[in-house]
Amino acid sequence: MVKTEAVTVGAGVPVHEQVYRDLRELVLFGVLAPGEPVTIQGVVDRLGAGMTPVREALRRLTAEGALESLGNRRIVVPVLDAAAVEDLTEARLAIEPRLAARAAERVTAQAVADLRKIDARLDRGIARGDVETYLRENHAFHAALNSWAAAPILTSLTESLWLRFGPSLRVVCGQEGTRALRDLHKELLEALHDGDAEAASSAISGDVRQGMEMIAAAV
Repeated sequence: MVKTEAVTVGAGVPVHEQVYRDLRELVLFGVLAPGEPVTIQGVVDRLGAGMTPVREALRRLTAEGALESLGNRRIVVPVLDAAAVEDLTEARLAIEPRLAARAAERVTAQAVADLRKIDARLDRGIARGDVETYLRENHAFHAALNSWAAAPILTSLTESLWLRFGPSLRVVCGQEGTRALRDLHKELLEALHDGDAEAASSAISGDVRQGMEMIAAAV
């Protein structure tokens, strides 16, 4: 059934916000590939949403840099070049190690246990060659970690960066396969367990570098 602009979904979430979230996920996890055109009608058909919330979602994601406007009302998923990957790497290394350090100072034993469960699901995805599971659980791990940093502005900036490289990461995983990936979260988990902010910062730096180096090699 087609949603209308007046409808709310889920736990009181307005339909325009749900459409934004759904379209954002398609970008974040690379369902929409780099260079792929994104049309209003295409999103309407895919999500079963009205045109007004779709237009708003496209506007928001374009403003965030997750989508690119080429003029003549053409919108595409951006294709990263070497310079963009370098910028994204530098930005991530400036923010995410700090978030990990802050999280290490605040995280609870239960939170670390929950992170280990996410990481276990990620490992199973890697073993099966399941790209979708790897991407979703990897993002879930980082999002859960960052939530403990109690730094909403830094976390929001990080999420916007993930939107920019997510589609390219999906392409790389599809080309190389998840079994070529190394899970570098174990070192981080031990640092969190020990409350060692410096070690947590170092561990996440290595994790960031691995992912971005894979993308850099592919562009």
